[in-house]
Amino acid sequence: MKNKILKYYKQLVQDRIDVFQDMISGLTDDAQNDAKGSAGDKHETALSMMHLEQEKLNYKLREVLDQKNILDRIDDSVIHQKVALGSLVQTNGMLLFISTALPKITIDNKTVFALSPQSPLGSQLMGNSIGFSAEVNGKQYKIESLE
Repeated sequence: MKNKILKYYKQLVQDRIDVFQDMISGLTDDAQNDAKGSAGDKHETALSMMHLEQEKLNYKLREVLDQKNILDRIDDSVIHQKVALGSLVQTNGMLLFISTALPKITIDNKTVFALSPQSPLGSQLMGNSIGFSAEVNGKQYKIESLE
């Protein structure tokens, strides 16, 4: 199941990368086309706005590329004895994939939460094994199984 989860998240992140690259490319084309036929204050304002938007998109693209790098480091064939990057952790009521913060998904009728090792829960679970309990925001989480 871990390989399905990793594959799904890798595709999700790649789709996001493609969207941001297309948007950045579109803004670059718009700026070049606008530069050919415009002059004056309106033109300068429009170019500044496009440049700001392009900077925002580049920032978001870098974030998604960082997520891709984290996912690329995960070997889904490893069965972990202690929680580590790439672990699939079953806690009481939640299935957690230790990777990077991504949206929850449903695979094989199971809801999976992608959790960063730096998150409050992730940081408490890291390095621990089956039977370990942690409390985050008043809720108890106990590791029931680990892949």
